[in-house]
Amino acid sequence: MTLKTGESATFGFQAEVAQILDLMAHSLYSNKEIFLRELISNASDAIDRFRLERFTEAASGEEAGDPWIRVTFDRDAGTITIADNGIGMSQAEVMDNIGTIAKSGTGEFLKALTGDRRTDANLIGQFGVGFYSAFVVADRVVLTTRRAGLAAGEGVRWSSDGKGEYTLEAVERPERGTTIVLHLRDGEDELLNDYRLRTIIQKYSDHISVPILMAGNDTDTGGSDDGAESAVNQASALWARSKSELGESDYQGFYRHLTNDYADPLAHLHAKVEGRYEYTLLLYVPSQAPFDLWMREARHGVKLHVQRVFILEDTGQIMPRHLRFVRGIIDSADLPLNVSRELLQGSQVLDHIRASAVKKTLKLLKDLAANEPEKYATFWTHFGAVLKEGVADDYTHRDDIAELLRFTSTRSETQEADVSFADYVGRMKEGQDKIYYLLAPGLAAAGASPHLEAFRAKGIEVLLLGEAVDNWVVTGLLQEYQGHRLQSVAQGAPDFGDLDGEEEKAAAEQATADHAGLLGRLKEILAGQAYDVRTTSRLTTSPACIVAHEADTDLNLARRLRGTGLPNQPVLEINPGHALIERLNRHVDDPRLADWAHVLYNQAVLTFGARIEEPAAFVGHLNDLLVALAADPRDQDAANTEESP
Repeated sequence: MTLKTGESATFGFQAEVAQILDLMAHSLYSNKEIFLRELISNASDAIDRFRLERFTEAASGEEAGDPWIRVTFDRDAGTITIADNGIGMSQAEVMDNIGTIAKSGTGEFLKALTGDRRTDANLIGQFGVGFYSAFVVADRVVLTTRRAGLAAGEGVRWSSDGKGEYTLEAVERPERGTTIVLHLRDGEDELLNDYRLRTIIQKYSDHISVPILMAGNDTDTGGSDDGAESAVNQASALWARSKSELGESDYQGFYRHLTNDYADPLAHLHAKVEGRYEYTLLLYVPSQAPFDLWMREARHGVKLHVQRVFILEDTGQIMPRHLRFVRGIIDSADLPLNVSRELLQGSQVLDHIRASAVKKTLKLLKDLAANEPEKYATFWTHFGAVLKEGVADDYTHRDDIAELLRFTSTRSETQEADVSFADYVGRMKEGQDKIYYLLAPGLAAAGASPHLEAFRAKGIEVLLLGEAVDNWVVTGLLQEYQGHRLQSVAQGAPDFGDLDGEEEKAAAEQATADHAGLLGRLKEILAGQAYDVRTTSRLTTSPACIVAHEADTDLNLARRLRGTGLPNQPVLEINPGHALIERLNRHVDDPRLADWAHVLYNQAVLTFGARIEEPAAFVGHLNDLLVALAADPRDQDAANTEESP
């Protein structure tokens, strides 16, 4: 519905919004300063959006003017007002952005609540629900707004006491932008103070590039009494300032403003580049993953500015997807102010900036890994799987990314990924020429795999890969590292290279010859299930295992391609030294050999982590064997006596 000037209507909040309002009013009271931080941050974003849209037809009729955010208070009325000349909102946008979840993170915010008041207060801006923080200190909020490009008669006034309903009214508003009036709760009079408000602004919003104006009208607290407005914050683009002027607290404060992340970043880089193109980079590596890191439509964390004017947020054109966790600012002096996403495609300027940003970010991560391994371990926990995508997506920097990869291995004391390729190569045994790895559904399955038995016995380290992206890292994309080929321990015949002596090789050949009859019978019985059956030296305690045929793709890829989880050409390998295999080899004509063959094969399928195609048949074979093994010899003797004449 669309209201006409003078008309009003009352609506109920969506259930999740009502929960947020209740939380603001009753649970975050001890962190009440956050209201001003969040409302000023929203005002700054609105100004940035207007700067972008003024180049479009919708906002072309609006005079830009100087951007400003104004904070005032009225001690007699008990109100605080925050106003801006940003993009404003239409009636539909007010209903979508304030009355319902719409595209905000309200639902995600509720899921992320910890119960700790200070932590939960810091989550507010991160999930896009900052407007509701007004109800931390106010028992009634009135918002008046008009979107840039709309007529003066299309202004909207939103008001609510935060108790379940809100009222919309169509009003005249000549100027674009938004004005929010907070009617403070009883007991909040201490906020009606010039010095108090200035202190809060300087504490949380000093890095806002838009001037935050206040009139000096409180002589009792040190303000001027001439009523002249002045900027409370520095109102300058921090990234444009010299690094010598900035301290660590400045960078961290700007990061919190930029990201609404209450945790300090792990690292940052600040570089001003002059040459063929002129641009500035201020990029951060967060210490924790944002809630939308794995969402398909999630926005990337870098904002593009042109001559300090915000232009657009990254959707994959500025930084590659495998670096989508990076937050920060890229400011170009060479791109046009009216640049669009379409114009960015194929832009030599942006291609150059992108290449530089990627190179410098990877260098930052390399330095972090070398100099602050604990911080890098934190980074890897949150973003390692994302960075691995770069092996497939970024051929140019594949070697650099390979240096940054971390894995768990058979030598790891915990399940933390703490082994690099360089670490592995440095520990390789004399005569070893390959980097061995095992793909599995998870680390627990990998660690218990029978494919590792011989490698453990020989003291050969194996990388354990349990993430879905690992398959693409090691099959076809990253085939070697520093001349050492990557080899799956679950694919093809075991190849230990020079680590196997002549005696071991001769013993393996002899085992194949000694078990030729059994191998032939097993191939007959398992025809249509096993591509091949052969003896192996990779097992020490297990009777059998499944591997992929040499020409087949690796098992983890096949697991996704087939519902059973088996490769297209599964090979059953048997351990000639196992007691069960020795028994079967002595009794190749055993009438129950078929039962034994199916049980061995399906056990190997299970230990691999795949699914048995015919579980009922497997149980039947197993039960028949159990009955035969459990038979009492005296029962058989009695049966034979009864059959005697």
